[in-house]
Amino acid sequence: MEIVILAVVIALVAVGAISGLVVSGRKKKQLPPSGPSTTPTITAPPAEPHVGDEAAEPKEEPRRTIEEVELPKAEAPAQEAAPVVVEELPPTPEIDVPEPTAGRLVRLRARLARSQNSLGKGLLSLLSREHLDEDTWEEIEDTLLTADVGVAPTQELVERLRERVKVLGTRTPEELRALLREELLALVGTDMDRVVKTENDRETPGIVMVVGVNGTGKTTTTGKLARVLVADGNTVVLGAADTFRAAAADQLQTWGERVGAYTVRGPEGGDPASIAFDAVKEGKEMGVDVVLIDTAGRLHTKTGLMDELGKVKRVVEKHAPLDEVLLVLDATTGQNGLVQARVFAEVVDITGIVLTKLDGTAKGGIVVAVQRELGVPVKLVGLGEGPDDLAPFEPEAFVDALIGD
Repeated sequence: MEIVILAVVIALVAVGAISGLVVSGRKKKQLPPSGPSTTPTITAPPAEPHVGDEAAEPKEEPRRTIEEVELPKAEAPAQEAAPVVVEELPPTPEIDVPEPTAGRLVRLRARLARSQNSLGKGLLSLLSREHLDEDTWEEIEDTLLTADVGVAPTQELVERLRERVKVLGTRTPEELRALLREELLALVGTDMDRVVKTENDRETPGIVMVVGVNGTGKTTTTGKLARVLVADGNTVVLGAADTFRAAAADQLQTWGERVGAYTVRGPEGGDPASIAFDAVKEGKEMGVDVVLIDTAGRLHTKTGLMDELGKVKRVVEKHAPLDEVLLVLDATTGQNGLVQARVFAEVVDITGIVLTKLDGTAKGGIVVAVQRELGVPVKLVGLGEGPDDLAPFEPEAFVDALIGD
């Protein structure tokens, strides 16, 4: 019996095991097949194309010029800002307003009288003597010669004074002063044309060439003459044709800048005639009233100087004839100035004389002597170092300064 029960139990256990295997097999069939995961794959965006890469599909876009393309602005790395350096511009030169030339010599009369009236006072003192014997007349003659009046003019003046004093008889100081004034005016000359010619009937500026030995104040005189012309309402161009003296062009340009005159210059040692030609050309194109040309004045080679000045004159006159040739003389050189005057008169036709440093000498008679030597008038006189100390020569004011009040 027990054996039957054991057999039943074993049969039941076997049946249960077989049922479990069947169920397990079914479950395995329901599982999804093994393989790659079904989780969706996330792909990275395509990399930006590099220079030189070709696009997969060309785009139909109109071509643009470089100006139409907006370039990305690169951000500069942060750094400390450099200090801004503001370059200072050179100051604009102030334009001077020269004083009027009318009556300028009268205003400078006191300065002229301080250095010149020894001549007038000496003559008045001698003429006031009670007895005018031969010794006195010789002293009068020596006084005139010492003042550089010149031999011929001195003899003429002494002869006329002798005659008039003899006729006059009694001589009061007032009569002697009037007599001496009248005779000195006749000697200096009141009928000469002393106007600096800057006007003509051509459609060109007035052309003035300034000549003279270096050291006489020629370039300074040219600059001061520009002030005289500007003061009289003229516009001026300066030609720096003295290319052989160091800094002559700089000096002249400085004078021009003070009154608003334009300066034409060239390289140091350049051709003076070429600069003079260009100055007149610029003056014509600018429509100015006057062109002033400063020239070299080297006397160590007379032939070279003559050739040079002659060339300047010929080249300038390709534009128009010269209206004025002014010779600058240092009044303190006396008779040596006459020698210089003769040399320059051989080169160009001198039309007027400028006497500089007339305030620094008691030899005012050079005015008479140089006029007699060249046959041309003294037109301007320099009476100091100031910019407006160049004055038109006025015989009456000059003689009044000689004899004093």
